[in-house]
Order: sequence, then structure tokens, then C-alpha cells
Amino acid sequence: MTRFVVVALVWCVGLVFAVETVPAAAGASTAGGSFGLGIIAGEPTGISGKKWLSHRTAIDGAVAWSFGHEDAMHVHGDYLIHNRGAIAVDQGVMAVHFGIGGRLKFGDDVMIGVRVPIGLTYLLENAPLDTFIEIVPILDLAHKTDLNLNAAVGVRYFFGKRRY
Repeated sequence: MTRFVVVALVWCVGLVFAVETVPAAAGASTAGGSFGLGIIAGEPTGISGKKWLSHRTAIDGAVAWSFGHEDAMHVHGDYLIHNRGAIAVDQGVMAVHFGIGGRLKFGDDVMIGVRVPIGLTYLLENAPLDTFIEIVPILDLAHKTDLNLNAAVGVRYFFGKRRY
């Protein structure tokens, strides 16, 4: 189990490194986004991060604990698209988000699955915070094929200049 925890942490650090360095090295602008870190609660529960890539797109991920069929460490990463015009609010921005990603779940066996998150993201107007709620169908492909459903809420604090 310790080996799986180390692999998951290395994977998360690698993902953050790639998001921060690869676009700049390729000459792309990284001015479209900022990085947020917070909590996710539900299924799974843990630490959540998000990196805005542009006004509409972001990647997010979590290192969390799953309390589903079996207690297990859960690591996921998603590519998200945000529709900011779908729901009007008086202050801040409410966006419908959807995307695709992957999940690793380290229980008795290692599960590898495809995630399809669908949810709402609320960007506070005068604070570097966002809140979110999402439902995520997951198709596990290995160790066995299975269809699961995750649901969670969360909040993240964004560091640096707010650029979304």
C-alpha cells in the first residue's frame, strides 16, 4: 500500500509540474489561469487542486480517500470545459462544467477508470475562491470492468493573481 501512495503522490507532483512548465517551454501563454488548492468532500474526500488553462478550460485533480465499496486511496485528474453563460447570477460567475479524466483507486486491487465529471462551479466575485458540486460517472476498466458514480462538493483557494 505504501508503494501505491508514493506512486500517487509522484503522479500528482508530475501533473502540476507538467501544467506549469510544458506550456511555457513550448512558447504558449500561461496567462490564462491560476492555481487553486482546497478540499473535496463526498465520494471521494480529500485534497483538490485546479489549474485554469484559459477562460473556459481547466484541469483539476484530487488525492483523496474513497469510502465506497471498500476504503481506498483515490487519485484522479480531469480536463474540464466551463460554460459561463448557462446560469445567470447577480454576483460572481456560475459555470456549468463537464469533462473527461482518469482515476486510480488503490484498495485491495488497483482500479483504473475513466471519469466523466458534470457539475457547477461558482467563482466568487471579490475573493480568490471557487466552490463546486459535481456528479461523476466512472467506468472502471481494470482490475475489473464496473460502472460507478461519485458525487462531491468542494472549495478551493486560488494563489497569485486571479486570471479567470
